[in-house]
Amino acid sequence: MKMLLLVDGSSYLYRAFHALPDLRNRHNEPTGAIYGVLNMLRRLHKEYHPDYSACVFDAKGKTFRDEIYPQYKAHRPPMPEDLSRQIALLHECIRAMGWPLLMEEGVEADDVIGTLARLAANEQVQCIISTGDKDIAQLVGPGIQLVNTMNNERLDESGVFDKFGVTPAQIIDFLALVGDSVDNIPGVEKVGSKTAAKWLKKYGTLDNLIAHADEISGVVGQNLRQSLPWLETSRKLLAIKCDVPLEIDWHNLVTDAMDTEKLAALYERLEFKSWLRELKQTQATNGSDPAMPDLDPAVVQPAHTELDLDYQTILTESQLEDWLQQCEHAQLVSVDTETTSLNPMEARLVGLSLCIQPGQAAYLPLAHHYPGVPQQLDSKRVLERLQPWLENPDQAKLGQNLKYDKHVLANHGIALNGIVHDTLLQSYVLESHQSHDLDSLATRHLGVQTIHYDELTGKGAKRIGFEQVEIDRAARYAAEDADIALRLHQFLYPSIRSDDHLEQIYRQIEMPLLDILFHIERHGVLLDVDLLRAQGGELARQLAALEQQAYSMAGHAFNLNSTKQIQEILFGQFKLPVIKKTPKGAPSTDEEVLQRLALDYPLPKILLDYRSLAKLKSTYVDKLPQMVNRQTGRVHTHYAQAVAVTGRLASNDPNLQNIPVRTPEGRRIREAFIAPVGWQIISADYSQIELRIMAHISQDAGLLQAFSEGQDIHRVTAAEVFGVPVEQVSAEQRRYAKVINFGLIYGMSEFGLAAQLDIDRMAARTFIDRYFARYPGVADYMQRTRTEAKQNGYVKTVLGRRLQLSDIRSSQHNRRMGAERAAINAPMQGTAADIIKLAMIAVHGWLVQAQLQSKLIMQVHDELVLEVPVGEVALVKENLPKLMENVLELDVPLRVEVGVGNNWDQAH
Repeated sequence: MKMLLLVDGSSYLYRAFHALPDLRNRHNEPTGAIYGVLNMLRRLHKEYHPDYSACVFDAKGKTFRDEIYPQYKAHRPPMPEDLSRQIALLHECIRAMGWPLLMEEGVEADDVIGTLARLAANEQVQCIISTGDKDIAQLVGPGIQLVNTMNNERLDESGVFDKFGVTPAQIIDFLALVGDSVDNIPGVEKVGSKTAAKWLKKYGTLDNLIAHADEISGVVGQNLRQSLPWLETSRKLLAIKCDVPLEIDWHNLVTDAMDTEKLAALYERLEFKSWLRELKQTQATNGSDPAMPDLDPAVVQPAHTELDLDYQTILTESQLEDWLQQCEHAQLVSVDTETTSLNPMEARLVGLSLCIQPGQAAYLPLAHHYPGVPQQLDSKRVLERLQPWLENPDQAKLGQNLKYDKHVLANHGIALNGIVHDTLLQSYVLESHQSHDLDSLATRHLGVQTIHYDELTGKGAKRIGFEQVEIDRAARYAAEDADIALRLHQFLYPSIRSDDHLEQIYRQIEMPLLDILFHIERHGVLLDVDLLRAQGGELARQLAALEQQAYSMAGHAFNLNSTKQIQEILFGQFKLPVIKKTPKGAPSTDEEVLQRLALDYPLPKILLDYRSLAKLKSTYVDKLPQMVNRQTGRVHTHYAQAVAVTGRLASNDPNLQNIPVRTPEGRRIREAFIAPVGWQIISADYSQIELRIMAHISQDAGLLQAFSEGQDIHRVTAAEVFGVPVEQVSAEQRRYAKVINFGLIYGMSEFGLAAQLDIDRMAARTFIDRYFARYPGVADYMQRTRTEAKQNGYVKTVLGRRLQLSDIRSSQHNRRMGAERAAINAPMQGTAADIIKLAMIAVHGWLVQAQLQSKLIMQVHDELVLEVPVGEVALVKENLPKLMENVLELDVPLRVEVGVGNNWDQAH
């Protein structure tokens, strides 16, 4: 079905001007309203891809309504000068973007929109009207819907009824009764929306209500009867004229090609730098939509401004009760905590903020202390009073990174339940390649420059704790955080809800995972600290021995951690070839360089071994014992859900995902992750998951057959590449094939393959050619993915998660090639990430449902690690593969390998 998109430009012009901060360019020209309207137009075209569209503005001069009622809009103040100065430039920008722009004298924008909407609907063309004006709700009907981009509200016929309590056909009568103060149209005195809706529900129409006006008792009945002579005029003023004679045929309202030269000049003048950069990049890229590029909104740094907000500070029992009552009756409440620490296991509450609707929030200080601090409510009593609401799963709550707040409240014995939305995860699902902190989101999506934490606490040695921040200042900051989170939810979630795939990822993966990760982090992992200390001593001896070897080769002592001294020895003293240089022109000694030099020279190999062991010792062996929580006796890692572009989880403080598994020293570290007495560690690891996903996505017949028949894929590949029967493949040939199988799905070049296998490039080229001859579907997938990535700017996982590729259209060759390699591998990595998350949800759900004592304690790449009582080991070992292998149906079977032991190394 074709679509007509109509934008009420005049409505958004005023709203953008008043909603956004005072943006200005270097010439002090106001630009905020322009930015707000253009940003909205960009989003609309990106989201709806209409066949026809127009942006409609009010023309200058009087309209027929002024003749009907000379006081129409008479009380409106003159347009602010800073707004009027932006209109001409805004119109220029809109036309340069290719949008048809309409203005008709003698009528308002609403009338033009109404006429076009009716014409389109009569021809079975769907019409979307983007507006913030409630009057236009009267147009809603079959084929006509409203969308308000300022709050992401979308109204069809049922939506109009839900919002106003009347049908679209009753909107004119409804507005006539309640009046329109914005346009200076009086209604019936003391009649509000509830009374008007009640009357129209009973009488159906205003005419029928007028006929029965004598039946209305009380003061409102008297006021109704006094207003009868006026109501017909009111209806004429409020009724949208849907038969305006237009000079343009609405079928010609198609988006023209963008005037990039003019638009670039306008963006330069307005200093919309990100848009200008994107525009130039689009000009240099083939295959993009010339009318409206599929680009992210610009990141503008608006000046900080005080907004007209209702932020309160709760200091009395009555205020607390009032806010708690409001929270109990609200459909959704934004919650945020202010604390003493960023460490979720140690942080204590300083205060708590709540927001029940945009612009209306409160801060509840609990533990501020400084000279002259106002009297605060007793924290223990307050938390006891709040606990039932906080723990009620039926009281819907949202926030930004609520896993942290859940930990903080757990430190006070409170289980935060009812978490239904998290703006951190919404942003991550929509735009994983962007920053997801609250300040960045507010600037990028709301045009709001938030108060930064450092503004309150200072930096460095002079930083104070949040508990020392004055309550008045803390309240403004904390209430803003809760408010911004709610407003971001209203902005972001409709985009997720409009896409079934993104809705599934958000609702069925990311949100359930939040609670599971909380439990994993809370439980922690038991460490054998004595074993680590013993290993630390052993590593110190190995490092000392490597130092002596290096000194002996160099002929003198030197600092193995000094880049400058290593440069002098390798390239000055030994005259080794310079592989590459640093940005400052000095010979590089990074890991890649040392690995290549180590193929021919012994000292670089010693330096590599030294660096590897030194990093292992400092990062894990020495540090892990210091990270054991004194209260729990365990290490509690933090799993970040919104970091990796591919959807994978990231582990930090400590990072459990980078502990080497292929070296004896790395495995010794894993030995220190132990089970308590009477328990065991179980590890469940997906086998060759990314190759299996490649088989599914590429639909290569050879890969599909090999996996479906349970063959050793590396042995099969080796047989094809080396031209030998499968049963005669040697261990070395299988190793080569394994490098090829994994290397090519990561976009490895013939040069990279040659270096990895220590062969010449011609041999590597031969291996690659033979591989693609055996698996032509993989080659087709790679080429198809490159093309689609360039066209769309992103690739997708099997479940539809979008993985953005910001450099896929880059004019810089190396960056573009890197993005192409990422495009090939990202669907595999992203799908693997989705699968392991689904596995965590399935396993955790089964453990809870079966009322087992076993716990998930770690997630590392494609592996789940559990702590299991001895009596449950057999049951868990039997069920884990079944659960994990069936979370997602692919065209090849998923396989899980399970191990059991007293420590992680034994289990893996």
